[in-house]
Amino acid sequence: MEVEMKIRGLMMDPVTNMPIVVLKDSTGDTVLPIWVGVYEANAIALEIEKVTTPRPMTHDLMKNLIIGLDTQVHKIVVSELRDDTFFAVIWMEREGKIISIDSRPSDALALALRLDCPIYVDEQVLKNSKLTSASPDKVSSDDLRKWLEGLNDEDLGRYKM
Repeated sequence: MEVEMKIRGLMMDPVTNMPIVVLKDSTGDTVLPIWVGVYEANAIALEIEKVTTPRPMTHDLMKNLIIGLDTQVHKIVVSELRDDTFFAVIWMEREGKIISIDSRPSDALALALRLDCPIYVDEQVLKNSKLTSASPDKVSSDDLRKWLEGLNDEDLGRYKM
């Protein structure tokens, strides 16, 4: 089973100083933080803020290729959490054929924003993420999750590099 989620915002992890993409389900009860690289966060931030660049960035190129090849992206799914690493799949269709493409979540999310396609997270990933954050040796992750769940619109302001 998959849970539809939206990108709620981008922020910096106060502990590691790494960017976090915050996904939230439509009811607002479930939050999934995904740590990403600086360049990937920038690609997501550019699209969230609708910043146009003089030349196509990598994810803009991917969008142009997909559209140019008459292909549709139906959804992206954060499909797995293994060894503290998230995995994603981009589900596409071309000429009636369904194609699944392995992806880093950050790339899949950047593409989903550009193509306005839905974002899903597998329920098992959400459960495993909660189990991981609840383990005794990761108390700071649990505290971070509680803090993320309490954020409002003002807290998730513009992403600054």
